[in-house]
Amino acid sequence: MKRFVLAAIAAVALGGAAYADTIKIGVIGPFSGPFALQGKNFKAGIDAYMAVNGKKVGNDEVEVIYRDLPAADPAQSKSLAQELVVKEKVQYLAGFYFTPDAMAVTPILKQANVPMVIFNAATSAIVTKSPLVVRTSFTTWQTSTPIAKVAYDAGVKKVISVVSDYGPGVDAENAFKAGFEKQGGEVVQAIRMPLSTNDFSPIMQRVKDSGAQGVFAFLPSGPTTLGFVKAYNENGLKSAGIKLFAPGDLTQESDLPALGDAALGMQTTFHYAISHDSPENKAFVAAADKAIGNPAELTFPAVGAFDGMHVIYKMIEATGGKQDAQKAVDAVKGLSWVSPRGPVTIDPESRHITQNIYLREVAKGDDGKYYNKEIQTFEKQGDPGLAAVK
Repeated sequence: MKRFVLAAIAAVALGGAAYADTIKIGVIGPFSGPFALQGKNFKAGIDAYMAVNGKKVGNDEVEVIYRDLPAADPAQSKSLAQELVVKEKVQYLAGFYFTPDAMAVTPILKQANVPMVIFNAATSAIVTKSPLVVRTSFTTWQTSTPIAKVAYDAGVKKVISVVSDYGPGVDAENAFKAGFEKQGGEVVQAIRMPLSTNDFSPIMQRVKDSGAQGVFAFLPSGPTTLGFVKAYNENGLKSAGIKLFAPGDLTQESDLPALGDAALGMQTTFHYAISHDSPENKAFVAAADKAIGNPAELTFPAVGAFDGMHVIYKMIEATGGKQDAQKAVDAVKGLSWVSPRGPVTIDPESRHITQNIYLREVAKGDDGKYYNKEIQTFEKQGDPGLAAVK
């Protein structure tokens, strides 16, 4: 069966799709289930980009074909990717909310002659698995390294680390530890939780018992992050003066109304905030709000998808619509533009995105709405995690 699928992929790569008038992009993401909001943001980013830039590149129509992957499932991710390549004859694969799902697809890219553009999955190692992978999101090394300096500068010298036990969580743990110890701090304990964890009370007790002055946390954005921040407050850690430090996954805008005043003052480092003050972001938010329908649901995966479409459009333009994965990827190495998040560049060596990382603090606007207020900029951040995986 495996031999048949590979043969079919190879046949597609060499044949029919190469001179198509319609360029098909296959997007895999969570469009149902507990992480459906993230998939909805993928679609909002895509729809916003196509609303602003049209559905054609040159003479070629662009068509996006979606496949639903409700939760991390590497085997199903690979199966969906193979189906998109063989049956739908897509020339580009994109999306991928969870790292294991992206990793599972990298082995088929070369034979399929298809590039992969990562809209979210945040483990540093993904770009090393195939020369045909380009990332327009972020990595947890990239977003977690600056918060280590923020924590130390705030007078916190002892921290306990709590992360979800999968690729990005392990990366976040290592990134924070490396950055914090470099400053002179100490990580007194490191806890890794199963991805399925939803009762955080025992974790909070371990944090209290550790004697740490602060807790560093990473969980994938969704119901788990909302539950974790609520548990942090409800179990008395905030009132006890134990500070919470995290990348921005923990305070995504769509969760802020539910967190309410409990989130006020929380500081995170991240590549994007919906409040980012620039004309490019204001235009993006207007288009994305219209695309998503409910502006309160707009959050960071939308900008990864928006910029991902920009990269794919540049790839289509560079190849004249023909199927040539390596030429497409080569064309965007070193590509720079002003994203809704600020100035960005696709690093020509790693094919990962170089971007500003912002220290944000949860604030309450004059309209009574909560938002992430940017208070410091760490400019032109690459991915420190790439050195760790080489």
